[in-house]
Amino acid sequence: MTKISEAEFARICDGIYEDRESIIKHNPLGKRDEILLWMLLSCLNSYLSLTEIEMPCFNGMPDEKTYREAILFVLQGRRDVDFDAVPYIDKLTENDN
Repeated sequence: MTKISEAEFARICDGIYEDRESIIKHNPLGKRDEILLWMLLSCLNSYLSLTEIEMPCFNGMPDEKTYREAILFVLQGRRDVDFDAVPYIDKLTENDN
């Protein structure tokens, strides 16, 4: 099973944050926070090489809370050392307008 370090998780989150305007512009379906969390979840799916069975499934239309829960679920048992992912997720969803 592929693991992720806090430094690598932070790097991914920082990259999404830096590119947020472009990500939102090119994915106009959904709210800003949902788009950025969707991108983080997609990056984690790829980085951690999750199989189809390991990837979270959603009933209905996912929202910000659903994506947050899915990200934290994906990280369970896949962190090389325990770290708090919430501050990194919060940074992605803070409104800087």
